[in-house]
Amino acid sequence: MKKMIIPFFCAVLFSVPATAQKTSAAPAKTEVVKSKLTPKDVVDNYFKALGGKSKLEAVKSTIVDNTLNVQGMDITMSTMKQGNKFKSIQTAMGQKVSQVFDGEKGYIERAGQKTDFPADNIAELKKGTTIEALAFNPSNFKDVTTEKLDGKDYNVLSSDKGKFYFDAATGLLYKSSVGEGSVTVKNYMTVEDIKFPSEIDIDGKGQKVTIKTTKVVLNTGVSDADFK
Repeated sequence: MKKMIIPFFCAVLFSVPATAQKTSAAPAKTEVVKSKLTPKDVVDNYFKALGGKSKLEAVKSTIVDNTLNVQGMDITMSTMKQGNKFKSIQTAMGQKVSQVFDGEKGYIERAGQKTDFPADNIAELKKGTTIEALAFNPSNFKDVTTEKLDGKDYNVLSSDKGKFYFDAATGLLYKSSVGEGSVTVKNYMTVEDIKFPSEIDIDGKGQKVTIKTTKVVLNTGVSDADFK
């Protein structure tokens, strides 16, 4: 089975700047205009567009079911999260891979064999949140620019992690880009008045991955025992 996409990578597609640097593609050059908005304005508008910061913070656990298409191969994935803990079960071609992080350490299990997560990933994983959008910190960005993509205006936040394009009309994150890859959120779905990405395209290093979310469950069905 081809290399699996780990859950914290998928979660980042919702917006975590730390991992976007590994997956994201610079779009074609466009006119850049400095915005009157501040990074805090953009992030606050994003939280509001998703349903409101207080609602996002009230989510203590999630279970998200996805289907992935990787170079013609279909993968099903179910990921549960609780704070910075996660467990993902991915199945393709009759084979199953489990990935677990308990907040301090984690592993990948394939065919009964466990492999620890690399030590250099642990520090970023510890920063995880149940709702990954909450990882956006305005202090990580100096200013805001406005750019056009496909005829639409986007408010853009830039840092050493990449560029993040927020729809000027809706406030929602549309694209993350850096280096040779891009992550594009094509659609959102609403669950209990909170918006979650429902379709994502990833392009990078000659590979395209499409992720579709089929189900999101909030604040039920998850316990500490799941992350052992």
